[in-house]
Parts: sequence; C-alpha cells; structure tokens
Amino acid sequence: MLARVPTAVVQGVDGHSVTVEVHVSRGLPGYTLVGLPDASCRESRDRVRAAILSSGASWPQQRITINLAPTGLRKQGAGLDLPIAIGILLASGQLPAGSMDRCGAVGELGLDGSVRSVVGLVSLADAVDADEVLVPADGVGQAAVVRPGQVRSVQSLAEVIAAVKGTGEVPALVDGPGELPAPARGSTDLAEVRGQPLARFALEVAAAGGHHLLMVGPPGSGKTMLAGRLVGLLPDLEPTDAIAATRVQSAAGLALPPGGLIRRPTFRAPHQSASSVAMIGGGTAAMRPGEISCAHGGVLFLDEMGEFPVPVLDALRQPLEEGVIRVSRAARSVTLPARFLLVAAMNPCPCGEGGSDGLCRCTDAARARYSRRLSGPLLDRFDLRVSVRPPAPEVLLGGADEESSASVAQRVSAVRCLSIERGARCNAELTDAQLEHYAPLAPEAQAVLRHVLERGNLTGRGLRRVRALARTIADLKHLAAGSPTTISAEDVHTALALRAMPSHVLGMPSQSVASGSHGEVQ
Repeated sequence: MLARVPTAVVQGVDGHSVTVEVHVSRGLPGYTLVGLPDASCRESRDRVRAAILSSGASWPQQRITINLAPTGLRKQGAGLDLPIAIGILLASGQLPAGSMDRCGAVGELGLDGSVRSVVGLVSLADAVDADEVLVPADGVGQAAVVRPGQVRSVQSLAEVIAAVKGTGEVPALVDGPGELPAPARGSTDLAEVRGQPLARFALEVAAAGGHHLLMVGPPGSGKTMLAGRLVGLLPDLEPTDAIAATRVQSAAGLALPPGGLIRRPTFRAPHQSASSVAMIGGGTAAMRPGEISCAHGGVLFLDEMGEFPVPVLDALRQPLEEGVIRVSRAARSVTLPARFLLVAAMNPCPCGEGGSDGLCRCTDAARARYSRRLSGPLLDRFDLRVSVRPPAPEVLLGGADEESSASVAQRVSAVRCLSIERGARCNAELTDAQLEHYAPLAPEAQAVLRHVLERGNLTGRGLRRVRALARTIADLKHLAAGSPTTISAEDVHTALALRAMPSHVLGMPSQSVASGSHGEVQ
C-alpha cells in the first residue's frame, strides 16, 4: 500500500512543503529512505521503529520504501520522524486508509513514542500543505501563532493511533495566542545611568529614529550600561515584525516567550570571538540564521567592537543598508531578515586611555593598527558617533535624579508614530523621495551642508543620513508644539555634531562641522 503524509523542512527562516510517501510491499524486510535526506533523517529508522513498537503497534516485516518529495530539496532534521511513522502505519494497514488525508505532521519521536519539539517549528507548521497539522505539545503555542485554529497538540505516537482508531480522544484544535498581557520592558532603567547628558541624548535619538550608534570612551565610562537600556526605549514590535522575529528565533533554536510570539525588540550581544558564519548565518544544511538575523527588529550590540575580526565587521555593511542578508553556498542560497539597530562600543585605543592626556600607553603603530580595524565605509554607516566620558565624582556619588526609561520611551514612541505616518517604520528608513517631501531644508541648512560637502567631510550616503538624523532631532525638539516641516540650520548643526568623530578617537582627524563643534552638541 501507498500512503502520503504532508510535512515540511526549514532552510534559513523559511519552511518548504514536503510530502512523505511510504510504500509497503512484499519482499525481503528492508527500509529504504530516499529524497536527499541528511544524517539525522537517515537515522530515523531506528527511532521510528522503536517508537512504533513502544506505542503498541507492530513493525511491518515487509519492504518499506520512503520517498521525501520533492527529491531535489535537501531534507534535514528529526522533524520528519512523526510523519514517517504515521505513513508506515497507514501503508501497512494499521491505520484506516484516508484517515489522515486532511492532516499533516511535524515532530521528532523518542524511543518511547513521545513526540518532541523541533527547531523552526513556526516556519514548519506554516509550510505544511494540509488543512490541519499535528505538532508536539511543547511547541503548539509557536505553531498557533501562524496557524491559529489549525494545529492539534500531540504528546505521543500512541495518542495519535488511539485518536485515529477512535479509541482515544481527538486532540482539540488550538487557537492563536489571543489577548496577552502587555510585555515587560525589562528590569533595567535609564534612570540608573548617572550623568552622560550627551550619550543619553544620542541614545534617545537612536531609538526615536532608528539611527545606528557608536560610543567611544575609556573603560568604565558607562557605554555598556547605556546600550543595555536602549531596548527599553523602543516601542513594541508591529504585528508583521513580531511574526518575522518569531520565525527567526524559532529557526535559530532560541527560546520563545510564553504565548509563542515575540512582541518586544530583542537584544543580541555576541562575543568578540564570533565568526563570520555565526554573525551572518549559514554553516549547516539548514542555513541557520546568525546573530544579525536574531537581532531582527531589535538591537545588535557589539561591545569592544575594535576587537572583532575585520571580516566580521565588514560583513555588516550590506545588511545595514538593505535590511536583509543573502547567504549563498554552492548548493543553495537563502535570504535572511536582518533589519536591526546597531549599537557599538569601543575604547579609543588598545589601552583604553587614548582620550586622557599623558595616560595612554599605546605606541603610534598600535593606535594605527587599532584604527584600521574599522573601515571607512562601516564608520560611514553610523549616524551617531559620540564620545563617552566618565561622570564626575559628585554626579556618581549623589547627583540629581535622572529621567526614567518610561518617560523617554513616550517621546520615542511619538516620533516613531510620525515616521509611520510618513510611510516608514523610522526616520532612518525614509527614502530619498520621502526625505525631499518630509524633510525639506531651509536655505541656511542647505548652505551648511553645501559647505561640509565642499570640504569633503561628508559622503553622499552621509548626506542622506544627516538629513534623516536632523529630521529626528527636529521631531524630538518640537514634539510638544508639533514637528516643523522644514529642517533648520540648527537641526543640521546638531546632526553634524552628533555624527562628528572627536579628534582623539582612533587617532583620526576631527570631522569639523560648519558650527565649529567637535563631537559635542552646541
């Protein structure tokens, strides 16, 4: 007999529909699995056999041929165990023919017949070409996010057999997550950061406009502390972004929150030893997403960015522009989402004291090597580049109360709403045409930018980013009275000052701006 059970496999963050075809016929007992299975699929024979016997069914003493269609698609993972077992039971006549025509299945089998969750269950459940899908009980919340009212939770193969034969209860269809309580913004608060008015303002501008931020300063100045509080300033994810982030986290094998749906921006902070593959993704047949994709919709924080390998840093340039990363290998290629807010922190030199007169212990050659780790094109993609100094002792020991994350988040949310009205999720994503319409420059502002361009201190990309940054600054400054349509020269001066690299940083010459400021907002 022949049986077919719909299922799916995942590559990157996308699921691909697969049909498990099982043929049981006369002949010497054997088990053949074809259709480009990987090692974990080929090992399914022993798992499925033990699970069937443990569930009270019998293993057919006949020739079993299993085809995973389409045959040109590489199959990987143990999620095909459950559909293979169901197909064998159908083809051998132990389950009624046609009883699973409308139902697919995804899940790994234990030797005792238990059904276990698998990586990428969100994308797998969505890709199964069937009216209903059987999924593991511990992952039903994830599957219900993309297929509400179409998934059934199963804990064991014996439960499936009993339900199909009518001797047990049929698992109920599971609805979506429904109304969930408001997600927590985290336990850290911006009020805990003492002093740092310039860095705090830059953090607010980065959150409000989606602008990438680079903080440079000596050890202990508060760079990591500031970066860790950025997520608390960001608004909740929009529904489409929430589902996309959930798909990525599920495909990467990361834990999902209760209810299965990620609604708050994520915070990823990879170590400096991370390889290019770990950052951009790939590396396996499943083409798993990397750190930049896991940060989709959230924040990617690179602490001690100067210590990351140069190829890893340069690999960030394309996804920072396009919001996706295209991973190509000899046999396949995938496109992974990678729209994130990049925040980086680094010391001004290898010893960390490059900004303190008389304290730096680095040689000129060491400072030059350190500065070369960050290419000009990568630095050009940072809209905000600020110097962070240790606060004064009196500020640390009992300064005035600082503004809380909740208060700043309200202004950030208001600016984000203005961006959505303009047709973008944030000002940093405004197109050239949208900037012309929503961020026209006053004549004085045009004169400032023309002067900076003529001196060669700003690239074409930098011009567009400064304009979007000035739009965000104007939105924040005039939020109560209504944001002005025209960008003033003062807003452009502030944007250029926030983008300027101080002269002591990385041994680079200062990017002077028309206002004469050097990395400080006048």
